[in-house]
Amino acid sequence: MATQVASRKALLHVAVTSCFCIAIVSTGLFDNVATELGYAHYAERPVPGLPALIAMPFNCLINLAYMVMGVYWLCHDDVAQRQGQASLYIKNVFASMAIVYGPVQWFRLWSMTHSSAVVDQWFTLPIFAWVPVWCHSILHGWSLEMAITIEGLSLTSYGMALAHSQGFELALGCHILAAAWGGLQVQQKHGDSTSRTYMGLALVSCFGFVVFKLLDHYLAHWIFFQRLTGHFWSKVCDVLQYHYSLRFLTYVDSRPRQAIKNKTR
Repeated sequence: MATQVASRKALLHVAVTSCFCIAIVSTGLFDNVATELGYAHYAERPVPGLPALIAMPFNCLINLAYMVMGVYWLCHDDVAQRQGQASLYIKNVFASMAIVYGPVQWFRLWSMTHSSAVVDQWFTLPIFAWVPVWCHSILHGWSLEMAITIEGLSLTSYGMALAHSQGFELALGCHILAAAWGGLQVQQKHGDSTSRTYMGLALVSCFGFVVFKLLDHYLAHWIFFQRLTGHFWSKVCDVLQYHYSLRFLTYVDSRPRQAIKNKTR
C-alpha cells in the first residue's frame, strides 16, 4: 500500500512539473530558442509510406525503451523493504520521469514542431538534476526544500537557451557534470566495488549518449549506421545510463542504512 501511495505521489510530481513546462512553452516565451527541426537533422532517413508516428522507425521506437525501463523501476518494490519512504519517493520520481520522457521525445519526432522540440530539450534538464537531488539525500538526508531548490534552478537554467544559440547545450553540460560529481561524492563515501561498476557503466553510457549524438551524420557514411544511426545508439546509451544510474543510486542508498543495522547487531 505504501509503495502504491509513493508511486502516485511521484507520478503527480512529474505530471505537475510537465504541465508547468508545457504551459510556459505554450505562452511563446521560448519561441526564439534555437532547435533542430526537420528530418534533415537526423541521419536516419524517413521510410516512404510509413505514418509520421514511425517515419523514422528506429529513432521513434527506441522511445518505448524509456517507458519500459521507467515502468520496471517504478514497480521495483523491493526498494521499499531496504530503504525509507523518502528514498522510495525519490526513486519513483526518477522512474516516472523516464515514463514521461519517452512520449515527449516521440512526439517531437512525430510532429517536428518547434514547441515540441523546446519541451523535449527542457524536460532533459530536471532528469539530470534529479541525480544531485538523490545524491544530496544519501549524503545529508532528505530535504524537500533542497529538492525543490535544485529542481527549480534546473528548470530556470533553460533560460540560457534564450541568451545564446548554444545555451541549452551549455546548461545540459553543467547538469551532466553536476550529476557525475554528485555520483563521485556518493561513491567515495558510501560505495564499494559493486557500486563502482554500476557508476562506471553509467558514465560510459553517458559518454556514448553524447558522442553518438554528435557523430550522427558522420557515422552515416558507414552502411551499419545508416539505419541504426548515431542518434539511435545515442538513445540506447541514454536508456542505459538512466538504468545504471538507478542501479547505482538504489544500491548505494541502501548501504548507509545497512551499515547501521549491522553495527547494532
